[in-house]
Amino acid sequence: MATTELSRIELAGTKKGAIILANVTEPYGTGTSDVVSIGIALNGEDVEWKTHIPYENIDALIEALKIAKESKK
Repeated sequence: MATTELSRIELAGTKKGAIILANVTEPYGTGTSDVVSIGIALNGEDVEWKTHIPYENIDALIEALKIAKESKK
């Protein structure tokens, strides 16, 4: 398993927090498909929460996030 950071976004409402996106190669063992890992680091470095999103689910996740954002307007 190898992890490559793709992006870092400032976490709103924190002093140093970050949302960290990374590619994880073979996350569940040899031959498994890569995933995007979305991690939250309140201090900007140590990831405290994370989730793995298969690349095949990214478009649906983006649409769901757009709906969630619109519901808060």
